[in-house]
Amino acid sequence: MRRMVAADVEPVMEVERRAFKNPWSEDLFRRELTHDWSTILLALEPGTERVLGFVIFWVVHDEIHILNVAVDPPARRRGVARALLEELLQRGRRQKLALATLEVRKSNTGAIALYEGLGFRAVGVRKGYYVDEGEDAIVMVLDL
Repeated sequence: MRRMVAADVEPVMEVERRAFKNPWSEDLFRRELTHDWSTILLALEPGTERVLGFVIFWVVHDEIHILNVAVDPPARRRGVARALLEELLQRGRRQKLALATLEVRKSNTGAIALYEGLGFRAVGVRKGYYVDEGEDAIVMVLDL
């Protein structure tokens, strides 16, 4: 695992496009690279630079806010997302941060199970949060 740099934008965009029906734009990724509070952590195929997945998160005051987690579809079910999330949570604990938060599609039962397995708990619902389909988001929190 390592932090994303500008040269990684195209392979990261390839993963983003394969992972989501409504992917983030390249401009959004480039903008995240310019913010001091934002980190994009990459999971790479061992022995290569092939991007298997990534997580985008912000550190604001004493909180981690997870914005996006994606794993290339052929690399799913191999523990990539879990490894990325465990790494960012360990970083947060080392920094003595208080909690981690995220929103997840109500229909994304696989991701919800992953988050619950890491100790996240549902604390609320954001109605119509995902404007593409008007789907609700479940707000989840983990005390660090």
